[in-house]
Amino acid sequence: MTIASCALRAALLAALATGPAGLAFAEPIPVVVADDGAAASSDDAADDAALRKFLSSVTLQTGNVTVPGAHATLKLKPGYAFVPASDARRVLEDLWGNPPDKDVLGLIVPGTTSDVLTQESAWAVIVTYSDDGHVRDDEAKNIDYDDLLKDMKEGTHDANEERVKEGYPAVELVGWATAPHYDADSHKLYWARELEFKDKDGEQSRSLNYDIRVLGRHGYLQLSAIAPIGQLPKVEKDMPEVLAMTDFEAGKQYGDFDEKTDKIAAYGIGALVAGGIAAKAGLFAKLGLLLLAAKKFIVIGIAAIGGVIAKFFKKKKD
Repeated sequence: MTIASCALRAALLAALATGPAGLAFAEPIPVVVADDGAAASSDDAADDAALRKFLSSVTLQTGNVTVPGAHATLKLKPGYAFVPASDARRVLEDLWGNPPDKDVLGLIVPGTTSDVLTQESAWAVIVTYSDDGHVRDDEAKNIDYDDLLKDMKEGTHDANEERVKEGYPAVELVGWATAPHYDADSHKLYWARELEFKDKDGEQSRSLNYDIRVLGRHGYLQLSAIAPIGQLPKVEKDMPEVLAMTDFEAGKQYGDFDEKTDKIAAYGIGALVAGGIAAKAGLFAKLGLLLLAAKKFIVIGIAAIGGVIAKFFKKKKD
């Protein structure tokens, strides 16, 4: 099956309107058959071959997978796979157009073949780890998340001028797609944000960011799910499985904390939701996705996988 010339170019041009990609995941380029059985042009065939070659080179692991550097294990259920660090970085950088970053530990994807990386109905989870210290959860019950949301919206809006200067679309935090929830028994925190992007031509698109933090003895595992906003029901349905599949190794779990010897993080649950932990200029700051305004931080993603695939093809041709 080939990618028809008109469909490919139309998809690429439409995707480019969204601007540069950050953590990218949304509309993939459709694969269609050329009208009347006509052969695709050499450019189309080269594009198709380049994408297929890239996808075939991506490793996907199934079953029980150790996440190096995080003291964590993923007990993947059937239908899920883990893309290890080196290939995950290639996907983020070469396929999705993000700047290089050595802190990415991998991707969790809802499929066992690399085609899932470009499927319209798919989503992905970026895995990272912070060793800032043990995050105390004693404030969890007292956080006013509606009040926190107001500050996050303000911080997001105030940072748009700088984002636009850097070549990124303006973004507004619409609200909670899923309000923050902390499970005190499993020490897992999750929430989802709905974001609206507006490019310089006024085109608007919405994106879903679903975040999970798994608290451990020395830090936390960060799982950031990104998908088109229309996939919220699917992501909400599958996230409990992702939560259940993820935990720290024995001796590194939350309950193993030793107050006499272990480091305590300088922030709590609320800062994890607001994104304040990114102030250390780690992964997402390097990706250009850290919004800073009056000490308010928020990590965002952008729905633009079509645009970054276009960027991938452009780099190949250049």
